[in-house]
Amino acid sequence: MPRLSRCQHAVSALALAGLVALGGCASGLRAPAPVEDRGGVPPASSGPGSTAPAALGGATPAPVTSSEAAAAPVRLPPGAENAGKPGYYTVRAGENLTRIALDHGTSARELARLNNLENPNRIEVGQVLRVAPLGTLPGESLAVARPVASPGVPVTGGPLPAATSGARAASAPTAASSGVRQAAAPDAGSASALGGDDALPWGWPVAGSPEVVGSFDEQKTKGIDLAGKPGDAVLAAADGRVVFAGNSLRGYGNLIIVKHNDTFLSAYAHNQTLLVKEEQTVRKGQKIAEMGNSDADRVKLHFEIRRKGK
Repeated sequence: MPRLSRCQHAVSALALAGLVALGGCASGLRAPAPVEDRGGVPPASSGPGSTAPAALGGATPAPVTSSEAAAAPVRLPPGAENAGKPGYYTVRAGENLTRIALDHGTSARELARLNNLENPNRIEVGQVLRVAPLGTLPGESLAVARPVASPGVPVTGGPLPAATSGARAASAPTAASSGVRQAAAPDAGSASALGGDDALPWGWPVAGSPEVVGSFDEQKTKGIDLAGKPGDAVLAAADGRVVFAGNSLRGYGNLIIVKHNDTFLSAYAHNQTLLVKEEQTVRKGQKIAEMGNSDADRVKLHFEIRRKGK
């Protein structure tokens, strides 16, 4: 038994020595840092169909497939269903309601009413507006097209067919296109050289024999320019109702537009001072403005007569 005791003692000694050696090695190692889950967001994938979890909840939304994206509704401009139809007009970049109304022989106020515009100053590119008066499109009753108005001063806008090539501003454009620099005043009682429906006896918008300094051009000027001095009287060319008085139409400066009937408008641009307001009735020869050079390179009156917008 003494021999066995010595063996057990030796084994115990060796085991103790091994444990000490292992403890020394372990003391030189660092325990790994604990993993802490803060619910953070892993880096988002930049590729399509990424399924990165939401920032706080960690939930992973289902990827949007191409078929679902294609099925998403596309917003169309107001009135898009009427694009291309007679009596409707698609708004282009840089246009406003006043410009569109002038080009279609009506007023901005009438266009706003026709199209139920809550804010006439907010129209968008691609929007489709009705420009034909009520009762003038196929299937509509003419009975609702003409509200009661004062004699000689209709309220409704005019129809939209293009004017003939002869539709020019009384005898003034004739003088301009023929090279005549001094125009003779027209006979106040004569019929308009424009002819057609609702023809009017036009008068000159400037007293005396105005000098024509800018000729008519249907594509560029759309009217004539008459010389004068600052403050010279600008006269209504015929009886009518003022449908615009302001300066929101680029290239015209201080502008007045008078609606004479369902066919004709007249425009008076570059004024120094405007003497009438919108919806005011004016008579032929009445002073409505003073000549100036607003938005122009010289003092002049730019004068247009438009037959059904042309």
